[in-house]
Amino acid sequence: MLKLTIKAGEYLLVGDDVKVVFTGGSSNNMHVLVDAPKSMNIVRSTALEKYGMAAEPGNEVKHHRDKELSLEAKEKIRAILMEERRKARKQRHGDAVEKQR
Repeated sequence: MLKLTIKAGEYLLVGDDVKVVFTGGSSNNMHVLVDAPKSMNIVRSTALEKYGMAAEPGNEVKHHRDKELSLEAKEKIRAILMEERRKARKQRHGDAVEKQR
């Protein structure tokens, strides 16, 4: 087992396909995002305990597909992403100008 200390916004890569992002938390819990292929079974220990299952192959907990996002939500997400890309381009441009000086 590997023990790590990471800060909010940092992430871990597990193999080539799994990215775990620490997004913050409090003294009692932490918030993480897990980006992994849909074929991988990702289950919290409390879910395994609730259903009386051991964390072994073949004991996967099946999850229902999430509801589709509304068009309004998709547009908001798209706008946020575009704004973040714009900021990143502006920052890169500013950094390039600084290097030329």
